[in-house]
Amino acid sequence: MARVFIKTFGCQANISDSEAMAGLLKENGYDLASNENSADYIVVNTCSVKNTTQSKELHYLRNITKTKKVIVGGCLTKTINLKKHIPDVKAVFDTNSLTKLPSIIENPHDEFSNKKELERLDMPVVRIKDNIGIVPISQGCLNKCTFCATKLARGNLASYRIGDIKRALEECIEDGCKIIYLTSQDNGCYGFDIKTNLPELLDELLSVKGNFKIRVGMMNPWHVIKILDPLIESYKSKKIIKFIHIPIQSGSEKILKGMHRIHTVKDFKLIVKKFREAFPEITIATDLIVGYPDETEKDFQLSLDLIKEIKPEVVNISKFSSRKGTYASELKQLPTEIVKERSRKLSKLYNQLKQ
Repeated sequence: MARVFIKTFGCQANISDSEAMAGLLKENGYDLASNENSADYIVVNTCSVKNTTQSKELHYLRNITKTKKVIVGGCLTKTINLKKHIPDVKAVFDTNSLTKLPSIIENPHDEFSNKKELERLDMPVVRIKDNIGIVPISQGCLNKCTFCATKLARGNLASYRIGDIKRALEECIEDGCKIIYLTSQDNGCYGFDIKTNLPELLDELLSVKGNFKIRVGMMNPWHVIKILDPLIESYKSKKIIKFIHIPIQSGSEKILKGMHRIHTVKDFKLIVKKFREAFPEITIATDLIVGYPDETEKDFQLSLDLIKEIKPEVVNISKFSSRKGTYASELKQLPTEIVKERSRKLSKLYNQLKQ
């Protein structure tokens, strides 16, 4: 049987997808290679968030297709015409077609679907780290941020049922996992499509016996506001890691509105205030985009002021990246030098605050 190596780019949700692909291939008799050299096929699980990541992926694909049979999945396959860029790729598939991977390898063909695979949690997994279980709780999101290509790839929110997520967590515990990552494109809106929510999910998961801790992944602020008090109550459990990732993206209300981010700076500050009051030791992580089209020096200064005031423990800084197919890609872009300078200023401030 053919040997397959899985190369993963991107977030925890992508890593989780790769673990499921590995489990499915193993179940179907394929051998999993530990590196490219020993593999007959390379499956590349791609990310579409940034241009820099896309460039790395395309560079990797151009090189690896010279010597290996390559099949490409992940978010990038729905946001660009990948075969136009890399004609030697044997097949491409999207995030809704993971279960088709064995047949795609057996008979290389492209596979795309607009129907989410809600049996995703039933797929076997081969964990990348033995002590960490990554459990997806939903696919897609409810917003239309102007800069985001991931929405083009993952679509609208489809939440998994609490019982299915609980069983996946129990399997992680049985396998010896001590840390459970709950992941999705936006944990904050979990359950809104099936008449439940994240605190209700957490409370059910916390009833599972065992020596484990749960780390909750990214939540957008406008959803956290809706569930803030019950979410804080859930966080009081010793089984919840005191970490919250709430991306603000800009300190300017004007830019947030232009991004279609829905939340306000006031919302963000309230979330931080209430979590820090409840858990003084909590780690607050946030994301900021610098150089968004229409961002003036005044708008950028508001982002600097916000970080000075809030002092998040973690700030993920991104230079605006124009993604094909998004609304923001049609806007007039700021000069590269300005974007780079703003990134340097924000990075310098963050590094000073960390000291």
